Amino acid sequence: MIGRRMPVRVRAAYRAEMRAARTAGSDDARWRHLERAHIISQPWPWPHTRNHIAMFALAVAQRDRREALGQVVRIIVAAPGSALGRYPEGNTGRATVGLTQPMPIPEDLAALLRAA
Repeated sequence: MIGRRMPVRVRAAYRAEMRAARTAGSDDARWRHLERAHIISQPWPWPHTRNHIAMFALAVAQRDRREALGQVVRIIVAAPGSALGRYPEGNTGRATVGLTQPMPIPEDLAALLRAA
């Protein structure tokens, strides 16, 4: 993925999820949107890292030390993992999920990523 830009449709979906996370009415909804944005962003280093930074900010706002620490680790490994194509597909990016654990990709996101 190095040097490859995020396709327009994928970038639009990523931005929509990130925007929805910022404007959601509850923390649970914010996390759901950030998790979806994470799945979308995994193949691209900068969006993937930005997503973990947003997750870190939400964890800090919630005073969730475990999640915040988990996000610090993920911020460090996100870009190299994406650049090298070594990331667990479908992983939601939360500290409650193993760092290398692949997970099922929601069908709408799988279709979006297949088309990319």
